[in-house]
Amino acid sequence: MKNFSTILLVMFVAMFWIFRLIVAFMHEIGQDLGGIAPFNQQMEIILLFVVLLCMILIVKRKIVGALIYLVAYGLYFGTNLMSGVTTLLNQGESVIDITLYTNMFISLLGVALPIAVLLDLLLDKNRKAHPKDKKTDWFYKNEKFDRKLDERADKNNYRTL
Repeated sequence: MKNFSTILLVMFVAMFWIFRLIVAFMHEIGQDLGGIAPFNQQMEIILLFVVLLCMILIVKRKIVGALIYLVAYGLYFGTNLMSGVTTLLNQGESVIDITLYTNMFISLLGVALPIAVLLDLLLDKNRKAHPKDKKTDWFYKNEKFDRKLDERADKNNYRTL
């Protein structure tokens, strides 16, 4: 995690995760959080654990973590975003419902954040330029296996008889 953009995206992912954790907890104890409620409580709890695993994979720069994050949040928030858009199109401008707009904004964040994380991992040039090779990196990138030259290094003259 050497890029500043990756650090920022992981911080945003963590903040959104904490927000969704608070929303799920408040819904579970029966409190209203300004009209914000989980779309599906059981799925929300499952996604909290999946996203926690995905955050670890994203920090380790694994594309699999970003793909799982995109698929999970894309299916969960994408369907709600599309249903909110169709509701707005069917209603017209007659009724302005703040709860609908708030849920659509949260769904938009839930879809845009995984796309940004995936694009950040795909466009990382350092990851492509310096791939890891597990067969040799344990030796060549480890300080304790570096050979130290001592005073005898140049004086080993072997004579042939």
